[in-house]
Amino acid sequence: MSPHQSVFKDEAKLDINYIPQTLPHREREQRLLMEFFSYIIRCPERMAQRVIITGDVGTGKTVLAQHFGENLTSEANKRGIKFRYAHVNCREFRGSLLPIIHHAITVFRPQFPARGYSAENILTNLMQVLDEENAFLVLALDEFDTLVENEGSDAIYKLTRLQEMRQGKPQRLSFIFIMRGLKSLELLDESAKSTLQRSLISLERYNKAQLVDILADRVGLAFELGAVEEDVVDLVAELAFSETGNARFGIELLWRAGKYADAQDADRVEPECVRMAVSNIIPGTKRSDLTGLGIHEKMFLLGIARFFKENEQAYASLSDVEKSYQIVCEEFNLKPNGHTQLWNYAQFLSSLGILKTEVSMAKGRSTHVSLLSIPAVKLEKELSFSLQEEKRNM
Repeated sequence: MSPHQSVFKDEAKLDINYIPQTLPHREREQRLLMEFFSYIIRCPERMAQRVIITGDVGTGKTVLAQHFGENLTSEANKRGIKFRYAHVNCREFRGSLLPIIHHAITVFRPQFPARGYSAENILTNLMQVLDEENAFLVLALDEFDTLVENEGSDAIYKLTRLQEMRQGKPQRLSFIFIMRGLKSLELLDESAKSTLQRSLISLERYNKAQLVDILADRVGLAFELGAVEEDVVDLVAELAFSETGNARFGIELLWRAGKYADAQDADRVEPECVRMAVSNIIPGTKRSDLTGLGIHEKMFLLGIARFFKENEQAYASLSDVEKSYQIVCEEFNLKPNGHTQLWNYAQFLSSLGILKTEVSMAKGRSTHVSLLSIPAVKLEKELSFSLQEEKRNM
C-alpha cells in the first residue's frame, strides 16, 4: 500500500517565521520604510533613523519589518556597504534591556560574554564593534511596549541618545520600534519621548478581500495545485476577518485545516476541515447556546448541519438549506415554517456567531449561509441528541 500524498507542497511556507517574497497590501508601507532608511544607501555615516510601526495583532508588523530588513541588506550588499538588520522580540527577553542589547551585539560578536557587563557597557561595546567593522545596523525591537513598560524612561533614553553621545563620529545605529499602539509611550517622561523621533507607520486591519489575497498567495506557495479551492480560502478569510482581520490567524488556520485533510487521507482541504481546525483554536459553539434555541431553530440548524455534512461546500443558499430543514420537520411530524421565518432564524443564529449570513448578488439577490466555528458532524450530533430529548417530552 503506497503512502497517501499530502495536500501540502511546502508547509513551511505557512510557518510564522516564514518571510514571503511579496507582502500583498503592504506595498505602500514597504516603500515608506525604504524611503525612511534610504540614507543608508546614499550617505550611511551622516544620519540615523528611528521609526515606529504600530498595528493590531496579525496586521503584518513583524513580517513587514523583516521583509524590509532582507531587502535593505541585499541592496546595501550590492553597493559594498556593510549593513546588518537585527530583529529582537523584547517579550522573549521579558522586556529587559541588558539581554536585548546582548542579543544585538552577538550579531557581530557571537561569543560576547552574557555576564559581567551592564547594559551601558554593552551599548558602548556595540558601537565600538560597529566602528571596528565599519558597519551599520538597524535594530528592530519587536513588542517594544514590553521594554517600555518594564524598564521605563531611563532605558529608552540610553538607547536613543547613544548616537548623540558620539559627536563627530559616524552615525551607525538606527531603530525600528514595533508596537501594538502608542498608549504605553504615555509612561515615558518628555525627554525620553522626544528622543524617539517618531516617524510613524500605522498598519490598519486587513479587510476580508485583502485577507483573501494574502491567503490565496500562501495557498499557492504551500499547497498542491487544486488542494484548496476558492470557497475554502474565502471561508478562512471570513474567520480571520472575524478575528479582527488577523492574517496570522488565517495562515495558521490554513495549516491546521491541511493537517486535518492529511489525517483523513483527503485529496483536498474541505470546508469541514476548516471548521474542525477552527473549533480547536478558538472556543466554538457552546452546548448552552444550542439548548436555549426553540425547536424550529434547532431543526433549521440541524438541516444546515446535514447539508454541509453531505455537501463539500463552504456556503449554501437559504433555499438549499430550507429543503434540508423541511426533511427534518417531516421526521418530527411538524409543519415547516415559511421562508421569511427561516430568514429570521438565520439572522438570529448569525448574531449568536453560530452561522454567517451574507447576501449574494451573483444570480439575483439571495441569502447565503455558512458554518464558521463548529464542524457540521459535531453540530449534527449535538442537535440530534437535543431534539430527540424534546421529542420524548412532547
